[in-house]
Amino acid sequence: MKVFHNKSELSQHLEAFKATSSTIGFVPTMGALHKGHLSLVEKALSENDIVVVSIFVNPTQFDNKDDLEKYPRTLKADVGLLKHTGNNKVIVYAPAVEDIYGGNVQSQSFEFGGLENEMEGAFRDGHFDGVGTIVKRLFEIVKPNNAYFGEKDYQQLQIINKLVELYQIPVEVIGCPIHREKDGLAMSSRNTRLTEQHRKAAPFIFKTLKSAKTKFGTKSAEKVTEWVKTQFSKQPLLELEYFIIADTETLKPVKRKSTKKTYRAFIAVYAGDTRLIDNIALN
Repeated sequence: MKVFHNKSELSQHLEAFKATSSTIGFVPTMGALHKGHLSLVEKALSENDIVVVSIFVNPTQFDNKDDLEKYPRTLKADVGLLKHTGNNKVIVYAPAVEDIYGGNVQSQSFEFGGLENEMEGAFRDGHFDGVGTIVKRLFEIVKPNNAYFGEKDYQQLQIINKLVELYQIPVEVIGCPIHREKDGLAMSSRNTRLTEQHRKAAPFIFKTLKSAKTKFGTKSAEKVTEWVKTQFSKQPLLELEYFIIADTETLKPVKRKSTKKTYRAFIAVYAGDTRLIDNIALN
């Protein structure tokens, strides 16, 4: 399995495949790979001739320097995990910050039609400018036919769809289902930072989302939101940052339900100093 650290060498290597009209799948990651990432890679392998997996902890999408410093960096283990897929069609791109940003580690400023102002955007200053900047640059480097993103970051998925539309980037963005542990906790690289106590408490997040989905069938979004807040107020190890029921297209909080729209519940929770997000389709 080839591992590239330089965008020029990667681009040169990929040119040979593009010359033969081979399809290129792309799975962008920040490393600390788990089964959720591997499910994206497997999906990409089933639909493309080759697959590029990028491993890059992007500094411009962190609004908290401590969070950036603590983010797990496990490149050797990640490459080993990808080798275990047993597929020589996987190529790894693991650049240094310099290779991506040169000497200017700054975000481009984006407007995504208001999508960037909801939920994560409201709580993480500049986050989606950082996401837009890195994904746009990676698309320009890899030039994939198809790109795969997990629905755990559903807001990010919608923003990347908007990015592709705004800049007319010739790539098909494919959302993939959330991969979960047996107890329901959404798989995340951040889970490795949970203490034993917090790891035991964390499945309560998805349990509550499932109950909220049931309640949304008969109750208003406001009533469901108040119920969720009450449930978390009884959890000493989990601190609710937000719970929002939103329109899946605009991501704006729902005020009054409509049978013509689809909704999703979004949640962010602190388990100690580890921030976890999740979501669930409601209808």
